[in-house]
Amino acid sequence: MNVYNVSNPEFKESIFYKEFLDNNPTVGYLKIRAYAASEALPISNLQVEISKTMGDNKIIFFSGVTDNSGMIERVTLPTPKLSINDLNVPNNIEYDIKTTYEGVDTIYKVIMFEGVCVVQTININPNVGES
Repeated sequence: MNVYNVSNPEFKESIFYKEFLDNNPTVGYLKIRAYAASEALPISNLQVEISKTMGDNKIIFFSGVTDNSGMIERVTLPTPKLSINDLNVPNNIEYDIKTTYEGVDTIYKVIMFEGVCVVQTININPNVGES
């Protein structure tokens, strides 16, 4: 599988990426909330990677960690333009969210829409009392 980072200038100039943006000309926003203990304890430094797999290509759109309040605010992601017909299912795109905490990887799927801020909550079950 080919892995590309969207921040790579060479990749931004590729035909593959330009075609992707032609199909997804608008943006949606993603907010990550990570917590434990029924939202009482925010999880800081949770590693988060947001990507999209298309065929044999994986595009990484964001890579970072949650802040002290367990948040990553407003990640901007490409989305397809919404249809103006209310009778149709809204156009959307699915992204993968990979989280890593204490060596454990978890994958989440999130569906994004034009102009919408989606909040993905991530509940971490800490290993209490383990050594």
